[in-house]
Amino acid sequence: MLFAVMAALIVMEGLTTGWDSALVILNMGIISAIMALGLNMQWGYAGLFNSGVVGFTALGGLAPVLISMPPTGGAMSQGGWQILGALLIAVLALVVATKLNHRLHGAARAAGVVAALVIGFVLFRAVFDPAVARVQAINPASQGYLGGLGLPVLLAWPVGAVLAAAAAWAIGKTSLGLRSDYLAIATLGIGEIIVAVLKNEEWLDRGVLNVTGIPRPWPVPYEVDLQADPGFVARMQGWGIDPVTGSTLTVKLIYMGLFGIVLALLLWGAQLALKSPWGRMMRAIRDNETAAAAMGKNVTRRHLQIFMLGAAVMGLAGAMMITLDGQMTPASYNPLRYTFLILVMVVVGGSGNNWGSVLGAVLVWFLWIKAEAWGPEIMNLAISHMSEGPLRQHLFDAAPQMRVIVMGLLLLLVLRFSPRGLLPEK
Repeated sequence: MLFAVMAALIVMEGLTTGWDSALVILNMGIISAIMALGLNMQWGYAGLFNSGVVGFTALGGLAPVLISMPPTGGAMSQGGWQILGALLIAVLALVVATKLNHRLHGAARAAGVVAALVIGFVLFRAVFDPAVARVQAINPASQGYLGGLGLPVLLAWPVGAVLAAAAAWAIGKTSLGLRSDYLAIATLGIGEIIVAVLKNEEWLDRGVLNVTGIPRPWPVPYEVDLQADPGFVARMQGWGIDPVTGSTLTVKLIYMGLFGIVLALLLWGAQLALKSPWGRMMRAIRDNETAAAAMGKNVTRRHLQIFMLGAAVMGLAGAMMITLDGQMTPASYNPLRYTFLILVMVVVGGSGNNWGSVLGAVLVWFLWIKAEAWGPEIMNLAISHMSEGPLRQHLFDAAPQMRVIVMGLLLLLVLRFSPRGLLPEK
């Protein structure tokens, strides 16, 4: 019944505002549902609080840039290999520091670790900085970065999942097994660090200059190609649809089908996992770690496993979103949108219920988009009796931000009247 209500809202949006708007909301709702599924694996299955969803999503979004964009001509010879060498020096410095930390003792250990890190940092910067300057000097108006491998963009989606899972492994190895608040702090900090790196390292993804023209996945066509196809134009005109509008709707429908297939496969796998002995074990660990450990379960290892799985799903969603947008804009990764809102989706839908996460994601995204449009109309009614002045103007200017209030109000109402979500875990 709840999914029928959600479908009715999408149809109503199509009939009133337009089908283009409805499909835009639905496509982003499906991607948000995949993010919510990833967070539900961590929070709903295992009780792991991840406050850095934005970081894993951003890492996934980096994959289409690295995999699908064409390589920048001359970038590797000008400084690309030196950049890779500098990164290798940094890794070796960390490895040496770790080894010295384990093998030395007392003052010698502190001195050895500091020396390894300082020497490694100096060598890293000596190799890294001039190489970056040379790469960023190559056609800076449109390139100025290493570029990608020029491979099909569909290959970038699993790569995005792998990048996010690798980051989750690094965070989990240091934070899991400690108190739960350590994980929340670590994910919050790492998420912001990842976004900051993507904003500032122009040699990697052009930073705030953005990467545009990311290729579309097969079988999604370009609108101009459809409009140049006589058969498509004749078909649209026969149906009484403007070819330009028809090409836009066709592209969005194909995207919807592609994203829907990915969501269906993930949902099918998540349901099988949840009902399997593995899923029952994860919920047992979530409900009572001490009892699960007494039964011989390696709690820390299982937490690391589910944390990496959830992050991989978030990275996959991040790669899909960048593919849909056609551009990489690191400045757009806002924790309010990609962490708080995803958490609201899971809580509203029903933590621990995969179907609830999907419902909550589409519903919350729909309300998030429409609240911005409804805000000025509602505010106009509220301030219609007020005289002209600074207060009236301020209230009207702040009306689009009412969606933040709407999300908070929705969360409070759900927690009050349905604390386990709209579709509670069975």
